[in-house]
Amino acid sequence: MAHGNSKEEKVVFVGDSRVKKRTTTIKQPDYTSFPGKSEAFIPNFLLKEWMVGCVALVAFLVLTISEAAPLGYPANPNNAAFVPIPDWYFLFLYQFLKYPYASGSYVVIGTVLVPGLAFGGLLLAPFLDTGKERRFYRRPIASSMMILTLIACVYLTRVAWVHYEAEMAEKNMIPEHVEREEKAREAAEKGEASNQPKPSKGIAIVEKDDPAFANMKKVGCLSCHAVDMKGAAGPALVGIGDKLSKDEILTVIKDGKGGMPSMVEAAKKEGLNDQDIEHIADWLSKQKAAKQ
Repeated sequence: MAHGNSKEEKVVFVGDSRVKKRTTTIKQPDYTSFPGKSEAFIPNFLLKEWMVGCVALVAFLVLTISEAAPLGYPANPNNAAFVPIPDWYFLFLYQFLKYPYASGSYVVIGTVLVPGLAFGGLLLAPFLDTGKERRFYRRPIASSMMILTLIACVYLTRVAWVHYEAEMAEKNMIPEHVEREEKAREAAEKGEASNQPKPSKGIAIVEKDDPAFANMKKVGCLSCHAVDMKGAAGPALVGIGDKLSKDEILTVIKDGKGGMPSMVEAAKKEGLNDQDIEHIADWLSKQKAAKQ
């Protein structure tokens, strides 16, 4: 407190002792501090969900661009004993469609009605459940529906897998991917090459419009070697010209090799002559990686 204008006079600032100095920073109140209360769905909560969704979507897109989707082994159309089964996250729906009231004459119920009600309920949940209460035991209807849905998904997924294993055991079958893995592991333990078939990469069919390709379809060669010639029950033929000459390929066609019989009789039954067969061998000899 100053009494004059002298520079030597001591200045004392007098404050209000009733006002305490704040030592902590002001924090936004946490909604969890108020039991049964929450923030408004629109726009507070919805905006946060959209932001999180955008970040997750960008992360997913980056992952798909940086890491290519892994490809499995080539499908074998001649394997009549193959038991198809969807990925694990669709097993519950796969099992649900086995029941009489969701398949056959009632397939619309299993494919349209029930999934439509489920997804429609999720979309309308924020508008139907407008209460501010967030404790699950104070929301019996919403909580019961959520718990019932989780139990149903887990149960149907488990039952579908158990039925699949029982079907494989009944037919005395080993899943193809398991069998391949076991053979590869045994070969690795012995220090041998696994010799597992791999899809051909980067090799296109040379002169695909050539009549020889149509003749191979007519004879049935592509049922084993696949339409893209990357192999199915038989070996891949793309790039075969790098391994065999025209004469060697013609010898295989006439005499067979391994489990493949002679294809001459089958070709002549389809109306092909010796020149057509020779032309097929000549066309196959052109299938070289260097010419793609």
